[in-house]
Amino acid sequence: MGLKKLIASWPVARQLSGDDPLALRSAAKSAHTEALTPRTETADKVVGSICPYCAVGCGQLIYVKDQKVTQIEGDPASPVSRGRLCPKGAASEQLVNTPAREQKVKYRRPYGTRWEELSLDKAMDMIADRVIATREATWEEMDEKQELTYKRTLGFAHLGGATLDNEENYLLKKLYTALGAIQIENQARI
Repeated sequence: MGLKKLIASWPVARQLSGDDPLALRSAAKSAHTEALTPRTETADKVVGSICPYCAVGCGQLIYVKDQKVTQIEGDPASPVSRGRLCPKGAASEQLVNTPAREQKVKYRRPYGTRWEELSLDKAMDMIADRVIATREATWEEMDEKQELTYKRTLGFAHLGGATLDNEENYLLKKLYTALGAIQIENQARI
């Protein structure tokens, strides 16, 4: 390749000598960029979702190819975010595709030194058993003078996540109130 041809192939030279002085079209392209295809064009399907990071609830479009998330973009139809995502929401594709993502329930016994894998059913049964045992052990029916009726437990509390919607928060409030908990809060208010 001659020196003149080499210099003409540089983007700055094309920008200064061509009809694209702001490098918005052909001056910014190379053979490599011409060959690239957007991940959104090769997707098998597009699924609507909500960003999991904060209480804003930005709409997302999840692009899937061969049962794997390939791209996540803002949903222009979302009245909340109108197609925009913050840096964390835009990078949430890494949340599902990272090789470091845990796919199984991990449990470390008290005073244990290693994690062990449990089935989801076993883990849920362990949680339910512990909630019931804690409720029974910490239940307060009445005050010490037997004058005020409490019917509560201070043995556990609930702090909801920022991405829970109103319906989920409603159901969680009902559940924990029925269990007798009085410390029920949501991260979105904190």
